[in-house]
Amino acid sequence: MPSQPLIPERLAAPGVRTLTPYQPGKPIGELQRELGLKQIVKLASNENPLGPGPRALAAAQLAASELHLYPDGGGHDLKTALARKTGLAREQITLGNGSNDVLEVIARTFLVGGDSAVFSDHAFAVYPIVTQAAGATGIVAPAHDGRRGPRYGHDLDRLAGAIQPSTKIVFIANPNNPTGTYVPLVRLEEFLAAVPPHVIVVVDEAYVEYVEAPDYGSVVRSLPCYPNLIVTRTFSKAYGLAGLRVGYAMSSPQVAELLNRVRQPFNVNSIALAAALAALADDDYLAQSVALNRSGLRQLTDALGQRRLPYVPSVGNFVAMDLQRPAAPIYEALLRQGVIVRPIANYGLPNHLRITVGTEAENRFFIEALDRVLRL
Repeated sequence: MPSQPLIPERLAAPGVRTLTPYQPGKPIGELQRELGLKQIVKLASNENPLGPGPRALAAAQLAASELHLYPDGGGHDLKTALARKTGLAREQITLGNGSNDVLEVIARTFLVGGDSAVFSDHAFAVYPIVTQAAGATGIVAPAHDGRRGPRYGHDLDRLAGAIQPSTKIVFIANPNNPTGTYVPLVRLEEFLAAVPPHVIVVVDEAYVEYVEAPDYGSVVRSLPCYPNLIVTRTFSKAYGLAGLRVGYAMSSPQVAELLNRVRQPFNVNSIALAAALAALADDDYLAQSVALNRSGLRQLTDALGQRRLPYVPSVGNFVAMDLQRPAAPIYEALLRQGVIVRPIANYGLPNHLRITVGTEAENRFFIEALDRVLRL
């Protein structure tokens, strides 16, 4: 029989035809298959090195006995707990399969062809992806050059200046991935007050639990003042549940109702709902995660400083180091040493590598491998 013809690319939606998919950190198994290494440390994807907390793990194991049943499509218990913790109403919360899912739902809810979305240079790679996939145009605002704000950080004046009549969404990562920079709460509130009310402002707080800077603050408290504000968060980082994919958005009830029209039914599975609910109540585990990150970030930055390797000051669970030369060869050499970090040339930083904070032993393994590589 004749073979079936290939589906031509021209049948795809215009935004999809030239879309570059998100590139995740290299999996450990892939490196093992390629090089046959026995000891590998992955510091590429900003995962929590503690693993899941004991309460979350126990809840996940218990939930596994009911896998024949559909999950609660409304996520009632988790939304109730989130509402209690944040001081919001349950109707203000939208659950997602990780915060990436929530970001895509936001884009599909508010963007169509002819619209635009604004985000900063060096901002999270998902913003341009969901914008383009929705058929909209991404507008990139230059980041700070280090004179008026932290180098590589969001420049809110330029973000505001980039807003066009076609703009429906502004994405702001606070803290930002991959740079680890942040916007002080006072400046962010000034920005919210200046943005036209018909423009949705999405503040991505994926790393909020790690931030200890005194002038940082969540804009969740500003939700009553700004119906156009959406705040997104995740259980993938500080709560150690990256493999289960649970994220959420906080907004006005009216915006949440719109997002839930677009959100896929049962988009958060039963195990994820149970584990996230237990993790949210495990304050000891969260405190341990934050403390480990504080000491690990200091361990990494002290080592980079001793080696005179510049880095971007970070308030997240990662740090971007500047090798002052193309970073790709160093990344490849580190792979051969059994260390997976993240090259971020696709973020406009070809000389940088992003290193996730690991355990003390994992950080030391990376530092020793880096020394060997730099001597080659």
